[in-house]
Amino acid sequence: MKPSTELFDLIKSLTKSEKRFFKLHSALQSGEKNYLRIFDAIDKQKNYDEEAIKAQFAKETFIRHFPSEKNHLYKLILKALRAYHAESSVSGLLKQHINNIEILFSKALYTEAAKVLQRAKKAAREHEQFYHWFELLSWEKMLMEEAYQSGNFSSDLNALIEEEEMVLAKLRNLAAYNVLYAKINYVFRSGGYVRTEEEHAMVEEISEHPLIKGKNTALSNRASTICHYTQGFCYWAKRDWTTSFAKFSRAKEILDKHPQLKKDLPKRYVRTLYYLIQCEIELGDHEHVKEHIRTLRELTGKPGFGDIDIKLLVFSNSYLSELRFHDRAGDFAKVEKLEEAVTQGMIRTGAQLPKEFELEFYFLLSTVNFGAGRMSRSLYWLNKVLNDPEPALRQDIFTYARLFNLIVHYELGNFELLEYIVRSTQRFLSKRHRAYGVEAALIEHVKKLARTSSTEARKALFVTLQERLNALMEDPNESTVSKYFNICAWVTSKVEEVPFAEVVKRKHLVQK
Repeated sequence: MKPSTELFDLIKSLTKSEKRFFKLHSALQSGEKNYLRIFDAIDKQKNYDEEAIKAQFAKETFIRHFPSEKNHLYKLILKALRAYHAESSVSGLLKQHINNIEILFSKALYTEAAKVLQRAKKAAREHEQFYHWFELLSWEKMLMEEAYQSGNFSSDLNALIEEEEMVLAKLRNLAAYNVLYAKINYVFRSGGYVRTEEEHAMVEEISEHPLIKGKNTALSNRASTICHYTQGFCYWAKRDWTTSFAKFSRAKEILDKHPQLKKDLPKRYVRTLYYLIQCEIELGDHEHVKEHIRTLRELTGKPGFGDIDIKLLVFSNSYLSELRFHDRAGDFAKVEKLEEAVTQGMIRTGAQLPKEFELEFYFLLSTVNFGAGRMSRSLYWLNKVLNDPEPALRQDIFTYARLFNLIVHYELGNFELLEYIVRSTQRFLSKRHRAYGVEAALIEHVKKLARTSSTEARKALFVTLQERLNALMEDPNESTVSKYFNICAWVTSKVEEVPFAEVVKRKHLVQK
């Protein structure tokens, strides 16, 4: 069995200051510290090699029970990290306050516990930390009971009951919005752009929900951000980019207006900015695309946006936006420089980069290289998608990668191989029930093009394909393909015998 890399991954995720704190924290412990020697040995490795660790400490007694030593070290690192980050977030501070209240209460120091509780409640109220607020109310009821036993009846029980009911209402409201968001997120994460009747029905059900459709249904700013964010997704699914942009803008506005909430919800803020950029790309608003990409990249230097997961999100969302922007605009001149920055970033993030972002990067790097006329490089990136195991995640990318594969191989002149690829693509689409008009038209014509040697006959096939695509693109579900690859521009370039990039730029200028 392959050794677990969990300890290695945790150690490699530590910053310099976290490592220093861990060692200072360990210095307070008495007894042997073999775990520090293991820590240093693992920290020096670039890739985890358990056998090398065992060989290094072969003469030591502790190496005989290495699994338990690793487990002990893992727990100690987490304990140190809890202490290090205890005051880095409102949630962390409130947890500390609740722990302090519990300790003071157990020592019958009720007055002191009540003082801590009031400070904690104020913070919970200001930051809309409803779960912690509700827990604090439970402690307040216990402290009230102790006060009654001491003959102190100054506390207002009815006011406390009303406050608890209000917090519970806000909790339920927030939980309901979280469920709706989880549903819409599932639709997009599994299939990308909404296309099937089933997907449209799911989106329609969410968009018609009273909490989404109604006015002033969110009982807190925290819930309001989810409400507008979910509305943005619903309009995105309907290809109503203008309304979608307005909803995402409102979510950003609320977070900007409440800095503490923004700091507490950094991922929501980053994702909101990302979808604003995507709307701007669809609407042809170039200046704001560039401005928001800059804003996105500047976030990592601000409070609340410095953690590894946020930096990963900022890197992925900003570079995916930049790649998509240049791909849609037909500006392929910057591909090499941009590809280098993305590749270095992917190497730097390694296994921490989420699979969805990895797939999107591969596909976009393939399409921008195609636009730049670098067909072999385009196929290199495309193969990274095609050779990946097929998870339930982003089946849209796997589908369009196979269709795009037909076009890339046609451009490379691999006509004999195309016969096999066409059959393979047809089987793939048939199994997944994803064969639409555009897919069928492309497969049919590529099959004929691969068997045709005459220049005139090939041009005639491209003309008929162009006519079929023009008719199909009237259907919004069919036009979705253009969000992944500009197939119409490719066919037009073949009919007019001009470079693909030229057609993309021309069409893009008309759309603006």
